[in-house]
Amino acid sequence: MSTTAASTEEMRQWTRQSLARLRQEAARSADTHLLKLEFPGFPGIDFYFKDEAAHPTGSLKHRLARSLYLYALCNGRLRRGQPVVDASSGSTAISEAWFARLLGLQFTAVMPACTAPRKIADVQALGGHCDLVDDPAQVYERAAWHATNGACHLDQFGLAERATDWRGNNNIAESIIGQLAGEPHPEPAWIVCGAGTGGTSATIGRYLRYRSLPTGLCVADPAGSAFIHGWHRRDRDATCSHPTVIEGIGRPRVEPGFLFDVVDEVVEVPDTASIAAMRLLEEHLGRRYGGSSGTNLVGCLRLAAQMRADGIEGSIVSLLCDPGERYDQTLYDPAWLTRRGLDPSGAEAALRAIIATGEWHGL
Repeated sequence: MSTTAASTEEMRQWTRQSLARLRQEAARSADTHLLKLEFPGFPGIDFYFKDEAAHPTGSLKHRLARSLYLYALCNGRLRRGQPVVDASSGSTAISEAWFARLLGLQFTAVMPACTAPRKIADVQALGGHCDLVDDPAQVYERAAWHATNGACHLDQFGLAERATDWRGNNNIAESIIGQLAGEPHPEPAWIVCGAGTGGTSATIGRYLRYRSLPTGLCVADPAGSAFIHGWHRRDRDATCSHPTVIEGIGRPRVEPGFLFDVVDEVVEVPDTASIAAMRLLEEHLGRRYGGSSGTNLVGCLRLAAQMRADGIEGSIVSLLCDPGERYDQTLYDPAWLTRRGLDPSGAEAALRAIIATGEWHGL
């Protein structure tokens, strides 16, 4: 056997071993719980929240990170000993760092310098390196720079919607529908999610159509986000009209994975309402979740209020994206909120009224 052939076979052997490790990890991971809530103002409407914070890396992005590594390996883009890089606001980076450690690879996360300190610490605790940039819009170019120097760019924003098998293979949509099978309303009226990479909304929207389900898909996103503007105008050049403090969603630009035509509705959520809603989730579920989970709750309540007004019963499903502990120094810190001029008290009172009466009073 020639030296080149031996080197190729050695690389294929490493790839086979890495794929086996990822399959073993998936087999060891139990599915996440679907938690049910009932609110007094919405009789006949059941709310379900899929607890993606229960993954080993603490967020919805565990699924995406596994898919991105599988995609890189199966496309021959990731080689033994090659550094790995990606741009992330935190949760994806934590999951990618965890899988890099599993495969024995060096990982660098290109992150905005304003990322929650706990997320940065979590990446570092897993052996990852954080390359912090002052301008969040520069994370893409910085990650590409690392790739030109030999790193494998996992590229969550460019590849999320294609790296996940939307037809099944225990994707998040298939899991939700399977878990609802024995519930009073097994085909939900709505599934609600945010838009970070666009991978989750693309997977869910495609799967609902693939299964010919009547369920609508709603994206709940921070007010003024690129997805909100882009969806309304079908404009892939849209940008955000103002920034958000809700990490992971509310992107400043239309990402390659944003598929507008699989989304049936959007709900625009002010940051103060997302923060208020995450506090209410803690009251009802007994543990803290991040700001994007609050955004999802607001979206659910907006849709439920319309269902109630139309006399429609059914179920609404959404996601609990990551744990609130990651935001102890930001969204859960009153002093941090005050410094940014954010007062969620008014939105909290409005949301409590909506939960009590089932009527949308505005935020």
